[in-house]
Amino acid sequence: MAAKLDNPGRQGRRGRVRARHRPIAEINVTPMVDVMLVLLVIFMVAAPLLQVGVPVELPETAAAPLPAEEETPLVVSVTKDGRLVIQETEVAADALVPRLRAIAAERKGDKVFLRADGNVPYARVAEVMGALNAAGFHSIGLVTEAGGPTFGGGQN
Repeated sequence: MAAKLDNPGRQGRRGRVRARHRPIAEINVTPMVDVMLVLLVIFMVAAPLLQVGVPVELPETAAAPLPAEEETPLVVSVTKDGRLVIQETEVAADALVPRLRAIAAERKGDKVFLRADGNVPYARVAEVMGALNAAGFHSIGLVTEAGGPTFGGGQN
């Protein structure tokens, strides 16, 4: 009788031990997806808070929105009590035109958005528009809320 000297079981164990210590070449994307979802939620919550402006109750109109621009728009607001605000900085009425002229010298365009509370008298809004024109801003956009009356011009 001939006996085999090879031990196939032992050879197999050695092969498995070597396979156990081999580095894994797979990337686990689950933590990356978790981080991306958390960042998405953070930006979705923070985005509405980044809106620049002074609380103003805008009148509603049926006008179409203006096209977007490459330069950050200059916003002048007239609050309910008549205060004047450039972006978020309150300005005295007599300092409005000099401040606007200094801003106009630094900007490429002459476009400005005027936000006025719906309860502000039209005369005050017209005065501010005149000051904007005198300061060199000839393209004045009045900011309103959508959904106002159409006066027979179609649907809201």
